[in-house]
Formats: sequence, C-alpha cells, structure tokens
Amino acid sequence: MPIRPENRHRYPPDWPQISLAIKERAGWRCECEGECGRDTHPGRCTNRHGNPAYGTGSTVCLTTAHLDHTPEHCDPDNLRAMCQGCHLHHDAGHHAVTRAQTRARALADAGQLDLDVGPPAAPVMPPARPQTALPAAPSAATEQLLLDLH
Repeated sequence: MPIRPENRHRYPPDWPQISLAIKERAGWRCECEGECGRDTHPGRCTNRHGNPAYGTGSTVCLTTAHLDHTPEHCDPDNLRAMCQGCHLHHDAGHHAVTRAQTRARALADAGQLDLDVGPPAAPVMPPARPQTALPAAPSAATEQLLLDLH
C-alpha cells in the first residue's frame, strides 16, 4: 500500500529493502493466517502476488503490513506479507481510529467548541475479529433430510 506523504518520515530509509525481504520470505504469497479477520480462508491465505485474487478476480498486490500498526517497528516478527484485501481488513480498526481523530481535528480547526469533560481518553483499538472455523460438512442424516424436503 502506498505510504502517505505525511507518514513517510516514520519509515526507515531502507523500507523498500525491508519490505522486499518480507515478500521474498513469504514466497510472494499472502502470509495472513486469519489476522485480518475476514473469515474467508482457513489457514494461510492463498493469494499470490500478480495472480487473480480469490473471490474477486482482481490482480493481487502483495503488501507489507505492520501487525502493531507502528511504521517505526520494523522487526521481521512484526511484519507480514499480506494481499491488499487482508491488509485493508487488518487495518480497518486502526483506520477507524485515525479517521475519528482527523474529523475531530477538522472540527476544532473550524471553530467547533469542545465540552470540557476532562482530559481526552487515549484512542482504543477495536478488538481483533476472531477467526471462525468453517462449518463442518453436513451429516448423512442432514443431507437425507434436505433431499426429502426438495
């Protein structure tokens, strides 16, 4: 995913090399194993860079995600190669927090008065969405019942 100009200073100068190393470590395949919370793949995501994405058919663009959403924290254990779909879903909660902060700043800059309710609370990231297991195959009795209904 492109780095926004206002955040570029938060990434190390060798970020392109770090990101490339993570993608090579992954064999150019998404490393997400449910961290994204999409519930669309059991185990590791099957999307590969440059190939059609499952479900949409769009061309997969492999990105490098920070698991803790902190660009300065570039330890390989904190980085995952993720397809654009998994990366966007993984970052959804973080994007919601920053969007709210941006709106609040815009209102303040426009002259919106705040109620004095004490010191502002630190933003809290929404909990990660748990990955749910795929439903088990129906039993023979259930299949027969479904056939009887048709």
